[in-house]
Amino acid sequence: MKNFLAWFLRSVLHYRSDVVMVNLGRSFPEKSYEQLQEIHKQFYTHLATVFLEALWFGRRRGEKGRKRLRDSHIVEFTNPEELNRLYGGARQLMLLQAHTGNWELIGGILNYSYTVPMDISADRIAVSYLRLHNARMDRLMARSRTAMVEDLGFNGYVEAGEILRYALRNKEEKFTYIFITDQYPYNHHDNVQVDFLHQKTATMTAAAALAVKLDMAVGYLRFECREGGGYRMTVVPLSDRAAGENPVELMQRYYRLLEEDIQKQPWNYLWTHKRWKIC
Repeated sequence: MKNFLAWFLRSVLHYRSDVVMVNLGRSFPEKSYEQLQEIHKQFYTHLATVFLEALWFGRRRGEKGRKRLRDSHIVEFTNPEELNRLYGGARQLMLLQAHTGNWELIGGILNYSYTVPMDISADRIAVSYLRLHNARMDRLMARSRTAMVEDLGFNGYVEAGEILRYALRNKEEKFTYIFITDQYPYNHHDNVQVDFLHQKTATMTAAAALAVKLDMAVGYLRFECREGGGYRMTVVPLSDRAAGENPVELMQRYYRLLEEDIQKQPWNYLWTHKRWKIC
């Protein structure tokens, strides 16, 4: 099914195929056309996997669903003790994620440690998202993404335009915030740029600025593909206490780590994004 869907997206629908090749060519100028074609093919296999896994994940509900998720070992958190350290050492924790691994599985993060318990609870997690234009699809995605935690007191699926107010209301609470923050900025007038994959790249700084304002610990959430299927998730510290940090410098550190990961697994990124509109 995965290979068929990948072929259909790539060779029949040609789903953003030109966008993918342009992004790959700009990001890997040292690679030959044949190498780029191979990454292009691997990417669509990865994209098909993400889609099918998201469907599977959305049907895992309640304690029975969480057990099936844990038993699958689809994601393994490599260093939960480091997550606990960051979370315990500051009032709040900010995790900066990208469109690597399978970002649609982030709702199961509390189930991915098989060594030590995580100190974070479902009712103290907030995830920022961008509302879809199609209201029906938006509700469907929300239900799928929160399947694992809907019965555990989770109330932190927060639209990007509301996240600042949400954080300020809860600034005295022990919270973990998860932001996917590698997209083109929602605010098209934001001209903050970093170097990323050989290109000047407009970057969102809201998550980092919020972490600085509220003196959060900040971590980069690495999401690698495992050979043979599944994923490894690792938290890499960016700052133990962000007060006094420069948000742009935090984002530069984030993008350096993301670029290292993409160089190792070049198919493991959402290349269909029109990421470099400024170029």
